[in-house]
Amino acid sequence: MSVTVRIPTQLRALTGGTGEVQVEAASVSDALAALEAAYPGIAERLIDDDGRLRRFVNVFLADEDIRFLDGLDTKVGDGQTISVVPAVAGG
Repeated sequence: MSVTVRIPTQLRALTGGTGEVQVEAASVSDALAALEAAYPGIAERLIDDDGRLRRFVNVFLADEDIRFLDGLDTKVGDGQTISVVPAVAGG
């Protein structure tokens, strides 16, 4: 299934400035793997050594945080949008 992955500004240097990437995927994990295949090095910014989403990275499928769905195993449908959103901290 074709899905769109929205890339945050902080990671666009890894995608040649591209803000949205189309990938074929059946799950969020598949989409991130396809993103890594197209843009090597991007996955290490998103996934830790244990294969989990990094604490400071939020991923949304449509408007739902995947941490409240099935995490990286969340299934995606054709035409859906995955948004990678870095956490913001401050005071």
